[in-house]
Amino acid sequence: MANIHTLGFPRIGKKRELKFAVERYWKGECTQKALEQEAARLRSLHWQTQSGLDFITVGDFSYYDHVLDTSLLFGNLPKRSFLTDNLLDQYFLVARGRSVIHSTIEIRASEMTKWFDTNYHYIVPEFDSETTFQLNPNWLLHHVREARTIRPSVKPVLIGPLTYLWLGKSSDQIQKLQLLPQLVCEYARLLSILSKEGIEWVQLDEPILVTELDEKWKHAFVSTYDTLSACGMKLLVASYFGELQDNISVLMQLPVHGVHIDCVRGTADLDAVVARLTSSQIVSVGVIDGRNIWASPLRTIINRLTPIFNILGDRMWIAPSCSLLHVPVDIDQEITLPKHIRPWMSFATQKLSELETIKACLTQKKSHDLPALLENDAIMEARYHSSLTQNATIQSRSALYNDDSGNRSTPFTDRQVIQRQRLNLPKFPTTTIGSFPQTATIRNARKQFKDGTLSEQEYIHTMKAEIQFCIQKQEDLDLDVLVHGEPERNDMVEYFGEQLSGFVFSQFGWVQSYGSRCVKPPIIYGDVARPSPMTLEWIVSAQSFTSKPVKGMLTGPVTILNWSFVRDDQPRSKTCQQIALAIKDEVMDLEQAGISIIQIDEAALREGLPLRQSQWQGYLDWATKCFRLTATDVADSTQIHTHMCYSEFNDIIEAIASMDADVITIETSRSNMELLEAFKAFKYPNEIGPGVYDIHSPNIPKRDIMTDLLRKAMAHIPAEQLWINPDCGLKTRTWDQVIPALKEMVAAAKELRS
Repeated sequence: MANIHTLGFPRIGKKRELKFAVERYWKGECTQKALEQEAARLRSLHWQTQSGLDFITVGDFSYYDHVLDTSLLFGNLPKRSFLTDNLLDQYFLVARGRSVIHSTIEIRASEMTKWFDTNYHYIVPEFDSETTFQLNPNWLLHHVREARTIRPSVKPVLIGPLTYLWLGKSSDQIQKLQLLPQLVCEYARLLSILSKEGIEWVQLDEPILVTELDEKWKHAFVSTYDTLSACGMKLLVASYFGELQDNISVLMQLPVHGVHIDCVRGTADLDAVVARLTSSQIVSVGVIDGRNIWASPLRTIINRLTPIFNILGDRMWIAPSCSLLHVPVDIDQEITLPKHIRPWMSFATQKLSELETIKACLTQKKSHDLPALLENDAIMEARYHSSLTQNATIQSRSALYNDDSGNRSTPFTDRQVIQRQRLNLPKFPTTTIGSFPQTATIRNARKQFKDGTLSEQEYIHTMKAEIQFCIQKQEDLDLDVLVHGEPERNDMVEYFGEQLSGFVFSQFGWVQSYGSRCVKPPIIYGDVARPSPMTLEWIVSAQSFTSKPVKGMLTGPVTILNWSFVRDDQPRSKTCQQIALAIKDEVMDLEQAGISIIQIDEAALREGLPLRQSQWQGYLDWATKCFRLTATDVADSTQIHTHMCYSEFNDIIEAIASMDADVITIETSRSNMELLEAFKAFKYPNEIGPGVYDIHSPNIPKRDIMTDLLRKAMAHIPAEQLWINPDCGLKTRTWDQVIPALKEMVAAAKELRS
């Protein structure tokens, strides 16, 4: 009989209960004990949801981030967090620079970046020549014991030692692999402790096996797992997010009891892995998509697995492709999704049910007549033949744009002269990224409008008043290029998706982005177009309140694509081009209305990169083309901006330059301007705004720190190309934090001008 299991389950709760509990703790509105009680309640619910599986998974719960949890587990929190003796507060200090809102302790938060090619952010482990590891297993053992009161079959899941080191960052000359022997010793200690707890299986996640590894890292895998396999535990080494390719030989020579492979993104690996299994090894096949919300084609999966199951029997386990962290919790909460489209979807809880159906079909006689399978057959048939997904007019328009149709006709150097004459901005112009604090007034008005308790006229009046307030605040601060503040927007992608055809939205389809920050990705089910203007009224209204230029604020097509759950029945590049043409229509309307600066954010450009560098160029070709397509027809005097946050783009700097945005703003403060190393070897042709303070921390930046960062930037970028701005939008901060921070930023700009 095949075992079924999951690599991880969402930790936020059906209605984001963890988010709200953690934020109450940060605000001082609840005690640590109350937070821990709510966390225990959520863990229990999640384990009960897994009752139909052969194992329940432990170690996937986190207050903030599972990579940071690994740093805590092995005693690798930065020393600057030791300003408090409370371990939980040390943990939050590393994550956000402050443990609670009213704390007098402020430190530099650790760097945050994307988890492989997903929209989840992790806290980057920090290493140096003084790094030591010291096992601190108490929280994990507590969770294991909690889980075993519900079910004895418990499978702890941990980030593997190679992946943990690979994800980290060295601040001096030490090579990360030099730290491996000591780290492996602590992993071995932990495995021995878990063995004494009666644990049979431990899952060690090593997703770097789907990346390009050099020979030193490949060799390190063999030596590491030679050591760990001697601990007496059954180890399941899990890879996911792509194909193993040449790393199949690395994975399959490890002396472990089982391997997990991603059979959604790595479809070609299954037969090769099965052929190399020893007679005592199991293979866990990840056949349910852990990164998208579409119901799985169960009959196709069963037909694929049946011959393998007939050979392996109970040595074949069945699972999602990766942790279900990346999908919402439960579709049963959804009552507003269109009735013809809702059955096409499957959230985390439903994906567990899909596993149960597959298991039943593989192990029972007459399984092909099971009601659950017949229902799935009908859903697949309805979706793939639905007229809702296809629009001939949209497809015809998209087909008109060839590879050369997305370029601006005038070179940047000529456009720059024209734009400077039109805008007349000072040296080191100051601006923000787009959003300002989303106050209770704003959120309540938006909710009341959606609920129907606030009329459209009243809603527009309220939002325009907020825009006027925001413009006045920026003028008081003496910023040079203003924004309308985005009070009408709940989310930078959802706002646009709600106004585009081919999208639907859930009520509770939340997924964790980082810490307590959750997003509710749009769902792209069909062809995309823009029926009517989306931002025009708000931007024109904002411009009417000031003589200074106001940026039109749009989200770019690649970011909308990468931050949505995307249809899987056509290439992503085709869907992206449809979105690009919709955004292009909005750009042209803004320009015609007299808006002189238009920002088209591509915060998620890098996260769409394939994990293997050899596959990058194909993605970058169509992604940058789609961005250029949005602005290809604007006048030379219209300045196009874009923004990228937490995008380590040193290795794709040429592709970013090919986007040909007049101004790009980027995240650099948490990395202490290290991203600007890319400009040593590459002369970036256009203008750039390196973020001078971290908006993800409540800390108020100091002027001298910002001027120091900018002087570092000037070592690589000519001063006349530099803009001054925060790292990202300010919607998650409060006005009490924003105003003093921007005062310091403007003062830093004026100091540099003088």
